[in-house]
Amino acid sequence: MRRSTPAICLLSLVMAISATAAEIDMAKRAEELKNLRWGMFICWSFSTFSGKEWTPGVKDLDFFKPTGCDTDQWALAAKEAGMGYILFLTKHHDGFCLWDTKTTDRKVTKSPLGRDVLAELKKSCDKHGIKLALYFSEGDWTWPGAVDGKGGEGGGGANPEMKKAQLKELLTEYGPVEYIWFDHAVGDGGLSHQETIAWCKSFQPGCFIGFNHGEQTGADIRLGELGRPGPLDDQGGAGPYMKDAPSTNYRLAEFTYPILPPHEGGAMWFYSLPIHDSLCLPAQKLYHDYLGAVKFGNIFSLDVGPGYDGRLREIDVKTLREVGNLIRSGAPE
Repeated sequence: MRRSTPAICLLSLVMAISATAAEIDMAKRAEELKNLRWGMFICWSFSTFSGKEWTPGVKDLDFFKPTGCDTDQWALAAKEAGMGYILFLTKHHDGFCLWDTKTTDRKVTKSPLGRDVLAELKKSCDKHGIKLALYFSEGDWTWPGAVDGKGGEGGGGANPEMKKAQLKELLTEYGPVEYIWFDHAVGDGGLSHQETIAWCKSFQPGCFIGFNHGEQTGADIRLGELGRPGPLDDQGGAGPYMKDAPSTNYRLAEFTYPILPPHEGGAMWFYSLPIHDSLCLPAQKLYHDYLGAVKFGNIFSLDVGPGYDGRLREIDVKTLREVGNLIRSGAPE
């Protein structure tokens, strides 16, 4: 008997997924996502405690040492801001998993915190009527062939079976996922984007899949790291990193940036440093881009990083509440 080739296996999987996806009204799903309008992007991991954007070299899980974790505060702040979803960082390039994965001991439940943060967040989201989306770094500095701290294609090594196993857990154990924000900064982890899309949709056909750069064929959400509101066909709205040929399958555009304004030192996407605790973008700026998202049918993911205590900064909560008040009042721009 002739042995199946990887290409034939992928084609068969894609055809099976297409048949299943045909049962999902993807145009309706796109409208459901658009109606979420904006959400909170939560980045909380090793980099919270390093004061750096990328944190290679961590061997001891004691490095992740929050004094607490208050997912209820995160979800309530999102609700008060009029947000429809939380986009949660499940794993950054350092390979530290913020859920109780069975694929590795490099996970939050083996850290001093000892809690499944994603499971707690899911409960908090359900409690406050907030949807859940997930961020996932495709590559991993702990995988074969990786160079710790290196970016670029292949920087995160290759371990396609572990990538698949981790995604299967995320898509089968934590309820519906609105979309996955794949970070391609250290490569695809040995599983192509087409294979990644097919694998994810085999578990949740209605889950939108997007990549911040890299191969875009088949992606149904255009991610905009440091992007701006704009029409779906405005590739410039996807920000400075989306340099690849756009997908012809995009149904929705997302853009994201941090609530922290530009500053010297520290991190940008994660909690930075105590010296930056008074820095925050003004509510009017955020409201302006919220209105832009609504105008163009985008979704706007505002990055807000919890601090050492696992809580959002007071200035962030106050600012988000102000934006929520502006939204509810229908204030002019």
